[in-house]
Amino acid sequence: MRLHYDEETEAFRRELRAWMEANLPPSAERAERVTSSAHIPEWARAWQRKLFDNGWLVPGWPPEYGGRNATPVQQMVYFEELAHLGVPRSCNPQGLSIITPSILDWGTEEQKARYALPTLRAEISWCLGMSEPNAGSDLAGLRTKAELHGDRFVVNGQKVWTSGAHHSDYCFCFVRTDPDAAKHAGISVLIIDMKTPGVVTRPIAELTDREHFDFNEVFFTDVEVPAENLVGELHHGWSVAGGSLAHERGMLWINEATGTEKILERVVYSPLDLERMNPHNWHGSCHAGGSGPSQSGAMRPMPGWANYRMPIPGLYQTGGTTAPGGSVTGQPGRNAAMVVLKDLGTSIEEVVGKKATKSS
Repeated sequence: MRLHYDEETEAFRRELRAWMEANLPPSAERAERVTSSAHIPEWARAWQRKLFDNGWLVPGWPPEYGGRNATPVQQMVYFEELAHLGVPRSCNPQGLSIITPSILDWGTEEQKARYALPTLRAEISWCLGMSEPNAGSDLAGLRTKAELHGDRFVVNGQKVWTSGAHHSDYCFCFVRTDPDAAKHAGISVLIIDMKTPGVVTRPIAELTDREHFDFNEVFFTDVEVPAENLVGELHHGWSVAGGSLAHERGMLWINEATGTEKILERVVYSPLDLERMNPHNWHGSCHAGGSGPSQSGAMRPMPGWANYRMPIPGLYQTGGTTAPGGSVTGQPGRNAAMVVLKDLGTSIEEVVGKKATKSS
């Protein structure tokens, strides 16, 4: 079973597919290895800029921010189609999906112009300075301190598991500015230029690929940061953190749903079915029923798998009807439904993944 949408939504899907087919970067260019989540190859910069210029980068946002004022359901379709294509909007996901909307939510007009727009156009890249050696899931336990001296903060401390720090232009950094305040108070957010003297990154090799480095330790020693780089109010960074994490969760549930479908495609369907599901073979053959193969009965799933696919349409439907506009578009929208959807999607993917492993 696949969900069917109204004609306006399916027209949006057809327009998106046609544009993607006409504009996808050549596979030879996309073969270039991306070495971290802040490393943006030239093909990826050009691709993201093309998405921005044509209103396909963040469809729910207005045109001046790379969108087209798409509805929440249209945005859901957009992320579904993008996940099936397997081509990212950006090679700096934390910059696009977490930091830019946070700056749009909390930053000054000058910060929006200086940082948000260049990020959307893939001109600069970011890392997110949250986790520390003794403050991982407990962000309120962070100890990196920033002392205000005149028109500058002086930052000292350490971050860890900082994705893409060694390739980033800037760090969206959570620091403690009032050491005497309660644990969840006294936190502020600074934009730190990663080329500032006193900033040192130490990449951490991944266990599964010793040649790949994304995580980093980041050390700050007497790093001077202009006071104008404060995002939001002084000592009120906890509110910014809540918004940043909400943006991170916003569309993760769609990734979980499409990821689960990809697992099913690999282990359930025949090569012929997979060929029919290939986005490059759409060319008008896929109708209003959504992405993938037609509804003509050509699918030949292995016995016993129906129950594992049944929750996926429900996940899409629940997301499309409950997702608030803010959590989908990147504008303020703190809704517990997003957390539930993300957890539900993870659970479904885990169950299907275990089943696939046992069947292989």
